Amino acid sequence: MTAYVIAHLRDPEELHPQVLEYMERIQATMDPFSGRFIVHGGPVDVREGQWPGSVVMLEFPSASNARDWYESASYQAILPLRADHLEGEVIIVEGVGPDHDSAAMAAELRKGSAVRQTPTS
Repeated sequence: MTAYVIAHLRDPEELHPQVLEYMERIQATMDPFSGRFIVHGGPVDVREGQWPGSVVMLEFPSASNARDWYESASYQAILPLRADHLEGEVIIVEGVGPDHDSAAMAAELRKGSAVRQTPTS
């Protein structure tokens, strides 16, 4: 199942030169794990809540590929170039298949205890 690495990075007042070096080197660390950028900064159209910063999304063939990339020696070697100069969160999340049905998912959740039932008045 396709997996995504999503980073919510706070925009700094000034971009540190090491962040640019990180950007120059990251793709080479992703290539052995079949990773690619699908979002890399760009305007964010906030519709709900607040979103201070930018979004980066990487796509990998599986969560295992994404984890293996993140934990690889080649990525760990460059990670401080970004992490020491940009605040933010990074997550790995699996995508859904082409036949995903949110209504069917809701029905399954209703059967279990995953959804707290609220009493009616």
